[in-house]
Amino acid sequence: MRPDDGETVDGATYEGGPRGRSRRSAPRTEGGTAAQAKEVCLRLLTDRARSRSELETKLVAQGFEAEIISGVLDRLQEIGLIDDADFAHQWVHSRHTYSGKGKRALAVELRLKGIDQETASEALSQIDPDDERERAVELVRKKLRNKPIDDRDKITRRLVAMLARKGYSASMSYEVVKAEVTAAAE
Repeated sequence: MRPDDGETVDGATYEGGPRGRSRRSAPRTEGGTAAQAKEVCLRLLTDRARSRSELETKLVAQGFEAEIISGVLDRLQEIGLIDDADFAHQWVHSRHTYSGKGKRALAVELRLKGIDQETASEALSQIDPDDERERAVELVRKKLRNKPIDDRDKITRRLVAMLARKGYSASMSYEVVKAEVTAAAE
């Protein structure tokens, strides 16, 4: 006999799915061993690089003890699998290049990832003002491509807002949008 959806049997919760019932393990209440904590970290690091703070948060959420967490993270840092400075550089490069994020947005993201101010500043220094401006121009041109310029004010407001959401300064955003809208209208 199969358990009903949400029913707990022998410490495991059963949930229905498209292929029948699947067994989900019970939440960890007393933590686990250092080997289990290491396994969790390695599994998380296979997806993408993570900061020490991110890994610590995941391990705390899974109920591992503080001394086990500290020992495992220290060992992973010692062998080079955790490196906040390298993580910050990779994050800034990736998010600026592929998502078009500006320095302000990247600074906030790094802070949320648990990167200290000094490390974040060093990573953000790889983006010079010319690169940031060039990326903003690319984003605006992409949005303006194949669009008729019928209401300049409306388009300008929307593009400046888009750049602001991506972390670009208001003054640079307005300058870039004004120049690109004028060029596109001609």
